[in-house]
Amino acid sequence: MKVGFIGLGHMGAGMAANLLRAGHQVTVYNRTLGKERALVEQGARAAGRVADACQGEAVVTMLADDRAVEGVVFGDQGVIGSLGPRAIHLSMSTISVALSESLARAHAKAGQRFVAAPVFGRPDVAAAGKLFIVAAGAPDAVTACSPLLEAMGQKTFSIGAEAQAANLVKLSGNFLLASVIEGLGEAMALVGKAGVDRHQYLELLTSTLFTAPVYKTYGGLIAEGKFEPAGFAAPLGYKDIRLTLAAADSLRVPMPVASLLRDRFLTLLAQGGEALDWSGIGQLAARDAGQVDRPR
Repeated sequence: MKVGFIGLGHMGAGMAANLLRAGHQVTVYNRTLGKERALVEQGARAAGRVADACQGEAVVTMLADDRAVEGVVFGDQGVIGSLGPRAIHLSMSTISVALSESLARAHAKAGQRFVAAPVFGRPDVAAAGKLFIVAAGAPDAVTACSPLLEAMGQKTFSIGAEAQAANLVKLSGNFLLASVIEGLGEAMALVGKAGVDRHQYLELLTSTLFTAPVYKTYGGLIAEGKFEPAGFAAPLGYKDIRLTLAAADSLRVPMPVASLLRDRFLTLLAQGGEALDWSGIGQLAARDAGQVDRPR
Protein backbone atom coordinates (compact mmCIF):
# COMPACT_ATOMS: atom_id res chain seq x y z
CA MET A 1 0.00 0.00 0.00
CA LYS A 2 0.96 3.63 -0.40
CA VAL A 3 0.93 4.92 3.16
CA GLY A 4 2.07 7.91 5.17
CA PHE A 5 3.46 7.57 8.68
CA ILE A 6 3.39 10.51 11.10
CA GLY A 7 5.30 10.27 14.39
CA LEU A 8 8.76 8.68 14.50
CA GLY A 9 9.36 8.43 18.23
CA HIS A 10 10.43 5.36 20.21
CA MET A 11 7.49 3.34 18.90
CA GLY A 12 6.77 4.90 15.51
CA ALA A 13 10.26 4.52 14.04
CA GLY A 14 10.21 0.75 14.45
CA MET A 15 6.65 0.46 13.19
CA ALA A 16 7.40 2.46 10.06
CA ALA A 17 10.50 0.35 9.43
CA ASN A 18 8.38 -2.80 9.52
CA LEU A 19 6.02 -1.33 6.93
CA LEU A 20 9.00 -0.75 4.66
CA ARG A 21 10.28 -4.29 5.20
CA ALA A 22 6.84 -5.61 4.24
CA GLY A 23 7.09 -3.82 0.88
CA HIS A 24 4.77 -0.86 1.47
CA GLN A 25 5.51 2.55 -0.06
CA VAL A 26 6.02 4.70 3.03
CA THR A 27 6.24 8.48 3.31
CA VAL A 28 7.34 9.59 6.78
CA TYR A 29 6.88 12.83 8.68
CA ASN A 30 8.08 13.95 12.09
CA ARG A 31 7.89 17.37 13.70
CA THR A 32 11.48 17.03 14.94
CA LEU A 33 13.76 16.98 11.92
CA GLY A 34 16.37 14.28 11.62
CA LYS A 35 14.39 11.32 12.91
CA GLU A 36 13.40 10.39 9.36
CA ARG A 37 16.96 9.86 8.11
CA ALA A 38 17.35 6.21 9.10
CA LEU A 39 14.03 5.38 7.45
CA VAL A 40 14.91 7.28 4.28
CA GLU A 41 18.05 5.14 4.08
CA GLN A 42 15.76 2.09 4.19
CA GLY A 43 13.65 3.37 1.31
CA ALA A 44 11.12 5.74 2.84
CA ARG A 45 10.28 9.11 1.34
CA ALA A 46 10.59 12.12 3.65
CA ALA A 47 7.63 14.50 3.84
CA GLY A 48 8.23 18.18 4.48
CA ARG A 49 4.65 18.74 5.66
CA VAL A 50 1.83 16.70 7.17
CA ALA A 51 -0.05 17.12 3.90
CA ASP A 52 2.73 15.40 1.97
CA ALA A 53 2.25 12.27 4.07
CA CYS A 54 -1.47 12.14 3.29
CA GLN A 55 -1.38 11.46 -0.45
CA GLY A 56 -1.77 7.68 -0.31
CA GLU A 57 -4.44 5.15 0.59
CA ALA A 58 -3.86 5.59 4.31
CA VAL A 59 -1.95 7.61 6.85
CA VAL A 60 -0.81 6.25 10.22
CA THR A 61 -0.43 8.52 13.25
CA MET A 62 1.66 7.43 16.24
CA LEU A 63 1.91 10.47 18.49
CA ALA A 64 2.36 11.20 22.18
CA ASP A 65 -0.97 12.65 23.26
CA ASP A 66 -4.26 14.29 22.35
CA ARG A 67 -2.70 17.69 21.74
CA ALA A 68 -0.18 16.30 19.25
CA VAL A 69 -2.86 14.36 17.39
CA GLU A 70 -5.21 17.35 17.26
CA GLY A 71 -2.44 19.55 15.90
CA VAL A 72 -1.61 17.11 13.12
CA VAL A 73 -5.17 16.21 12.19
CA PHE A 74 -7.05 19.50 12.52
CA GLY A 75 -4.23 21.95 11.87
CA ASP A 76 -3.65 23.96 8.72
CA GLN A 77 -2.92 21.49 5.89
CA GLY A 78 -3.52 18.71 8.40
CA VAL A 79 -4.69 15.14 7.90
CA ILE A 80 -8.38 15.93 7.43
CA GLY A 81 -7.67 18.69 4.96
CA SER A 82 -5.23 16.57 2.98
CA LEU A 83 -6.54 12.98 2.82
CA GLY A 84 -8.44 11.96 -0.28
CA PRO A 85 -12.01 10.61 -0.36
CA ARG A 86 -12.32 7.16 1.25
CA ALA A 87 -8.68 7.27 2.36
CA ILE A 88 -8.06 5.98 5.89
CA HIS A 89 -6.61 7.59 8.98
CA LEU A 90 -5.19 4.73 11.05
CA SER A 91 -4.75 6.22 14.52
CA MET A 92 -2.39 4.07 16.62
CA SER A 93 -1.73 6.60 19.37
CA THR A 94 -3.02 6.17 22.91
CA ILE A 95 -5.55 8.99 23.05
CA SER A 96 -8.72 9.85 24.92
CA VAL A 97 -12.04 8.23 24.16
CA ALA A 98 -13.50 11.69 23.56
CA LEU A 99 -10.90 12.58 20.93
CA SER A 100 -11.37 9.26 19.16
CA GLU A 101 -15.09 9.97 18.89
CA SER A 102 -14.35 13.46 17.55
CA LEU A 103 -11.91 12.10 14.96
CA ALA A 104 -14.42 9.52 13.73
CA ARG A 105 -17.07 12.21 13.25
CA ALA A 106 -14.71 14.62 11.52
CA HIS A 107 -13.38 12.04 9.08
CA ALA A 108 -16.91 10.83 8.26
CA LYS A 109 -17.96 14.41 7.54
CA ALA A 110 -14.95 14.79 5.21
CA GLY A 111 -15.79 11.56 3.35
CA GLN A 112 -12.80 9.74 4.79
CA ARG A 113 -12.50 6.62 6.95
CA PHE A 114 -11.14 6.34 10.48
CA VAL A 115 -9.74 3.31 12.30
CA ALA A 116 -8.47 3.40 15.86
CA ALA A 117 -5.75 0.80 16.42
CA PRO A 118 -3.72 1.45 19.60
CA VAL A 119 -1.04 -1.06 20.49
CA PHE A 120 0.35 -3.02 23.41
CA GLY A 121 4.13 -3.43 23.53
CA ARG A 122 7.31 -1.55 24.34
CA PRO A 123 9.73 -0.11 21.72
CA ASP A 124 11.70 -3.36 21.32
CA VAL A 125 8.45 -5.19 20.59
CA ALA A 126 7.45 -2.52 18.07
CA ALA A 127 10.81 -2.83 16.29
CA ALA A 128 10.38 -6.61 16.09
CA GLY A 129 6.89 -6.30 14.57
CA LYS A 130 5.40 -8.19 17.51
CA LEU A 131 2.87 -5.67 18.82
CA PHE A 132 -0.61 -6.66 19.90
CA ILE A 133 -3.06 -4.33 18.17
CA VAL A 134 -6.62 -3.43 19.19
CA ALA A 135 -8.57 -2.22 16.16
CA ALA A 136 -12.05 -0.73 15.82
CA GLY A 137 -13.88 1.06 13.06
CA ALA A 138 -16.04 0.31 10.04
CA PRO A 139 -15.40 -3.34 9.04
CA ASP A 140 -14.41 -2.43 5.47
CA ALA A 141 -11.87 0.09 6.74
CA VAL A 142 -10.36 -2.34 9.26
CA THR A 143 -10.09 -4.97 6.53
CA ALA A 144 -8.41 -2.49 4.19
CA CYS A 145 -5.81 -1.81 6.90
CA SER A 146 -5.05 -5.50 7.44
CA PRO A 147 -1.81 -5.51 5.36
CA LEU A 148 -0.49 -2.63 7.48
CA LEU A 149 -1.55 -4.15 10.78
CA GLU A 150 -0.03 -7.51 9.88
CA ALA A 151 3.29 -5.86 9.14
CA MET A 152 3.41 -4.13 12.52
CA GLY A 153 1.93 -6.67 14.89
CA GLN A 154 1.78 -10.33 15.71
CA LYS A 155 -1.99 -10.27 16.29
CA THR A 156 -4.84 -7.82 15.78
CA PHE A 157 -8.00 -7.91 17.87
CA SER A 158 -10.97 -6.34 16.07
CA ILE A 159 -13.53 -5.25 18.63
CA GLY A 160 -16.30 -3.55 16.71
CA ALA A 161 -17.39 -0.67 14.53
CA GLU A 162 -17.11 2.11 17.13
CA ALA A 163 -13.54 3.40 16.91
CA GLN A 164 -13.45 4.77 20.46
CA ALA A 165 -13.93 1.26 21.87
CA ALA A 166 -10.35 0.43 20.88
CA ASN A 167 -9.05 3.45 22.78
CA LEU A 168 -11.06 2.53 25.87
CA VAL A 169 -9.66 -1.01 25.79
CA LYS A 170 -6.13 0.35 25.41
CA LEU A 171 -6.54 2.71 28.38
CA SER A 172 -7.99 -0.09 30.50
CA GLY A 173 -4.98 -2.24 29.64
CA ASN A 174 -2.53 0.47 30.65
CA PHE A 175 -4.46 0.91 33.90
CA LEU A 176 -3.96 -2.79 34.60
CA LEU A 177 -0.24 -2.59 33.75
CA ALA A 178 0.23 0.34 36.10
CA SER A 179 -1.64 -1.58 38.79
CA VAL A 180 0.81 -4.47 38.38
CA ILE A 181 3.77 -2.09 38.67
CA GLU A 182 2.41 -0.51 41.85
CA GLY A 183 1.61 -3.92 43.36
CA LEU A 184 5.07 -5.27 42.57
CA GLY A 185 6.67 -2.16 44.04
CA GLU A 186 4.77 -2.44 47.29
CA ALA A 187 5.44 -6.19 47.65
CA MET A 188 9.15 -5.76 46.91
CA ALA A 189 9.41 -2.92 49.42
CA LEU A 190 7.82 -5.16 52.04
CA VAL A 191 10.08 -8.19 51.56
CA GLY A 192 13.13 -6.07 50.80
CA LYS A 193 12.93 -4.22 54.09
CA ALA A 194 12.81 -7.58 55.86
CA GLY A 195 16.07 -8.58 54.15
CA VAL A 196 14.71 -10.87 51.44
CA ASP A 197 16.66 -10.64 48.17
CA ARG A 198 14.47 -8.94 45.59
CA HIS A 199 15.81 -10.94 42.66
CA GLN A 200 15.16 -14.25 44.39
CA TYR A 201 11.71 -13.05 45.34
CA LEU A 202 10.97 -12.07 41.74
CA GLU A 203 12.20 -15.43 40.44
CA LEU A 204 9.84 -17.17 42.85
CA LEU A 205 6.88 -15.02 41.77
CA THR A 206 7.48 -15.32 38.03
CA SER A 207 8.15 -19.05 38.19
CA THR A 208 4.96 -19.87 40.09
CA LEU A 209 2.06 -17.47 40.65
CA PHE A 210 2.71 -14.77 38.05
CA THR A 211 4.36 -16.15 34.91
CA ALA A 212 3.10 -13.44 32.52
CA PRO A 213 5.83 -11.41 30.76
CA VAL A 214 4.62 -8.16 32.35
CA TYR A 215 5.69 -9.37 35.80
CA LYS A 216 9.10 -10.41 34.53
CA THR A 217 9.69 -7.18 32.60
CA TYR A 218 8.54 -4.68 35.19
CA GLY A 219 9.56 -6.77 38.17
CA GLY A 220 13.08 -6.88 36.77
CA LEU A 221 13.19 -3.10 36.35
CA ILE A 222 11.99 -2.56 39.91
CA ALA A 223 14.39 -5.13 41.37
CA GLU A 224 17.28 -3.47 39.56
CA GLY A 225 16.05 0.06 40.24
CA LYS A 226 16.68 0.69 36.56
CA PHE A 227 14.28 3.30 35.23
CA GLU A 228 16.44 4.97 32.60
CA PRO A 229 16.42 5.09 29.66
CA ALA A 230 12.65 5.16 29.60
CA GLY A 231 10.89 2.70 27.31
CA PHE A 232 7.62 4.39 28.21
CA ALA A 233 8.12 7.68 29.99
CA ALA A 234 6.45 8.49 33.30
CA PRO A 235 4.56 11.55 31.94
CA LEU A 236 2.89 9.27 29.38
CA GLY A 237 1.84 6.87 32.12
CA TYR A 238 0.38 9.77 34.07
CA LYS A 239 -1.45 10.92 30.93
CA ASP A 240 -2.96 7.49 30.33
CA ILE A 241 -4.25 7.13 33.88
CA ARG A 242 -5.82 10.60 33.66
CA LEU A 243 -7.51 9.59 30.40
CA THR A 244 -8.74 6.37 32.01
CA LEU A 245 -10.29 8.35 34.84
CA ALA A 246 -11.87 10.76 32.36
CA ALA A 247 -13.50 7.85 30.55
CA ALA A 248 -14.62 6.36 33.86
CA ASP A 249 -16.12 9.69 34.88
CA SER A 250 -18.11 9.95 31.66
CA LEU A 251 -19.43 6.41 32.13
CA ARG A 252 -19.96 6.87 35.88
CA VAL A 253 -17.68 3.99 36.79
CA PRO A 254 -15.81 4.44 40.10
CA MET A 255 -12.13 3.44 39.79
CA PRO A 256 -10.49 3.99 43.19
CA VAL A 257 -7.29 2.18 42.21
CA ALA A 258 -6.92 4.40 39.15
CA SER A 259 -7.26 7.42 41.42
CA LEU A 260 -4.44 6.06 43.59
CA LEU A 261 -2.28 5.50 40.51
CA ARG A 262 -2.87 9.06 39.35
CA ASP A 263 -1.49 10.28 42.66
CA ARG A 264 1.48 7.90 42.48
CA PHE A 265 2.45 9.22 39.05
CA LEU A 266 1.96 12.77 40.24
CA THR A 267 4.28 12.05 43.18
CA LEU A 268 6.93 10.61 40.87
CA LEU A 269 6.78 13.63 38.59
CA ALA A 270 6.82 16.06 41.51
CA GLN A 271 10.04 14.44 42.69
CA GLY A 272 11.79 14.98 39.37
CA GLY A 273 10.89 11.73 37.62
CA GLU A 274 10.03 13.24 34.23
CA ALA A 275 12.75 11.30 32.41
CA LEU A 276 12.12 7.98 34.15
CA ASP A 277 10.30 4.95 32.81
CA TRP A 278 6.74 4.74 34.12
CA SER A 279 7.80 1.71 36.17
CA GLY A 280 9.52 4.28 38.41
CA ILE A 281 6.32 4.38 40.47
CA GLY A 282 7.35 0.88 41.56
CA GLN A 283 10.09 2.34 43.74
CA LEU A 284 7.91 4.87 45.54
CA ALA A 285 6.89 2.29 48.15
CA ALA A 286 10.56 1.57 48.94
CA ARG A 287 11.15 5.28 49.31
CA ASP A 288 8.15 5.62 51.60
CA ALA A 289 9.59 2.77 53.70
CA GLY A 290 12.92 4.58 54.02
CA GLN A 291 14.85 2.19 51.77
CA VAL A 292 15.84 4.72 49.07
CA ASP A 293 15.99 8.51 48.98
CA ARG A 294 13.91 8.86 45.81
CA PRO A 295 13.26 7.01 42.52
CA ARG A 296 16.37 6.90 40.33
